[in-house]
Amino acid sequence: MSQPGAESDSSPWRTAQLTVRLGTLAANHREIRHRAAGASVAPVVKADAYRMGMVPVAEALAAEGADSFFVARLEEGIALRKTLPDVRIFVFDGVLPGTAEGLIAHRLTPVLNSAEEIAEWSGAARSRKTVFDAALQVDSGMNRSGLSQSEVADLAANPSRALAGISINLILSHLACADEPKNERNRLQRERFRAALAALPPAPASLAASAGIELGRDYLFDMVRPGMALYGGKPIPSRINPYKTVVLLTSRVLQLRHLDAGETVGYSATFVAKKPSTIAIVALGYGDGLIRASGIKGKAAIGGVLVPFAGRISMDLLALDVTDIPDHARRRGAPVEFLGDTISLDDAARAAGTITHEVLTAISPRTRRVYLGE
Repeated sequence: MSQPGAESDSSPWRTAQLTVRLGTLAANHREIRHRAAGASVAPVVKADAYRMGMVPVAEALAAEGADSFFVARLEEGIALRKTLPDVRIFVFDGVLPGTAEGLIAHRLTPVLNSAEEIAEWSGAARSRKTVFDAALQVDSGMNRSGLSQSEVADLAANPSRALAGISINLILSHLACADEPKNERNRLQRERFRAALAALPPAPASLAASAGIELGRDYLFDMVRPGMALYGGKPIPSRINPYKTVVLLTSRVLQLRHLDAGETVGYSATFVAKKPSTIAIVALGYGDGLIRASGIKGKAAIGGVLVPFAGRISMDLLALDVTDIPDHARRRGAPVEFLGDTISLDDAARAAGTITHEVLTAISPRTRRVYLGE
């Protein structure tokens, strides 16, 4: 079924479309709960739920029992609060100058990443003679966000003063190499995180995102924070993907063109027909979020048959070499899959020389979303 606000799946004018299987999303959530048994599951729905639509995705996950969510930006938290008034919403960006009022007004929980943020959040609470919830992020070796080891030591020396007006309801960190199970940095970060937990006031702990869940029980702690795994991405490249395909990126053939040997296609004439060929022009380009670099190795699927990209991807169009597929499959209006049951997120990422996260988050708002509640 289509969700309110989504175009009908049968619209005759529909070309580029991202179909989101909410039933499959829910099934992946259940699989994560099973794999992380004993830990709570807090979905990451930042970047508009990896461009799948934060509101319908979060609603579907809340219906599955999710009661805590993570976003990156304050504005994402405000938008999610309008939809889900009763869940706990963590904001990774923390407390930036001037954002405390927005966090307070919308009952958002900042992830405090520095001594400066702790001081600002504490000051906001003390000025109101109240106590505000917060999460505390510890940098265990990624050197991106979170309290340094020296800041942890300073905080541990006098937590009641530094944390005045703050109730820490989660301490978290993030693994840099979780998708490499044998990487020694995973163990090192886990031990640094445990040391920080021992020094700080007691609170629930979270270390694992999607890939970290696959590292075993020693990495689960009290909460896991899945993102890409929920959406069907493979957490560990060297292992079989335990999660099902959630998204389908499709479009349609606009026209067929017949080439003589030696004719070229597209900008810079990078595709040269080696024999008499048939090219399908499809309504999808980098303006819809298809990564331009994938034009070299990319493939699509027509009727479940793989066909290679022919030449460079344009803003609104690309060409496919359909010479070798049956005549009945290569027709005007034929549906073409770029992500889905034939072309996985990992396939598309390899072709573009990037990661699955970029493949999904690159999909533009121009590509229509349709939601299927299977």
